[in-house]
Amino acid sequence: MSQVPKVANNQNGLAIIFTFYALGEFTSSVLNLSIPGSVIGMLYLLAALLGGAVKLEWVENEAELFVRNMSVMFIPPGVGIVTYLGLLRVQAVPVFGALVLSFIATLFVTAKTVELTGGSE
Repeated sequence: MSQVPKVANNQNGLAIIFTFYALGEFTSSVLNLSIPGSVIGMLYLLAALLGGAVKLEWVENEAELFVRNMSVMFIPPGVGIVTYLGLLRVQAVPVFGALVLSFIATLFVTAKTVELTGGSE
């Protein structure tokens, strides 16, 4: 049995991830949803993984690549914060309140998700 070269596997994984991304963007655009298409695409990918249509091994390496290089994706928001620093000072209390609440909500949801999926094995 011949093995597919690793480069081809990477391209397939990226193709799968970007297909779900594009599908999410299309859905968000056509249905005029306020939810970003990237989030919808991620939910589609999650459903495909849980449903068995996509195997984790097909996208695992590429997902790890994105996570390892995630810091690069924070450069544009960082520049935006610097650009609107004056506005941020005026609206500091609501912004930081929202940050704290979203942090607590994310922490709680993540903990419950790990608990429900048996992540402590």
